[in-house]
Amino acid sequence: MKIRSIKANNHKKVFEVRTYKGVYEYPYAKLDLRPANANPLANFYVDDELGGEAFTYTLTSGDEDTIHIDRVLEHNRDPAYTRDLLLYKLTVEAKKRVDESGLSVRSISKMLGTSPTQYYRLLDEDNYRKSMDQMVNLFAVLGCSIDLSISEPKKHSNEDALAA
Repeated sequence: MKIRSIKANNHKKVFEVRTYKGVYEYPYAKLDLRPANANPLANFYVDDELGGEAFTYTLTSGDEDTIHIDRVLEHNRDPAYTRDLLLYKLTVEAKKRVDESGLSVRSISKMLGTSPTQYYRLLDEDNYRKSMDQMVNLFAVLGCSIDLSISEPKKHSNEDALAA
């Protein structure tokens, strides 16, 4: 996802990151290099060298850091990002299990009732157009079961509360 623009809101102590999906806030408290009264923000910009998928900021001391859009989406618990991250993790695990299984591409494709091309798409870590159903079917063919665990929402720390 590309960043369209970036604003610093020093009153709220957040960066406001604008994308095609909307505006996301990213608190200064989450930064590795935090602006302070003695060392405020000097500059910030959408980083074209990173394909517009990150922004870079500089403090008056000259210290510089870059924040990728994934950190912003994760902080804001973006549903599409969360889904894609889960698909990525399932794909990495599926590739590992396929290698360990010793089954051929042809036999797995046949058990899935699909073509080898579609099978390769399932194992493509950059393909987010596959469904959870397809991944569950792949794990079933490999003889694996999937356990789902859902955790309680994280409580905001004092640091997060102060940043908000």
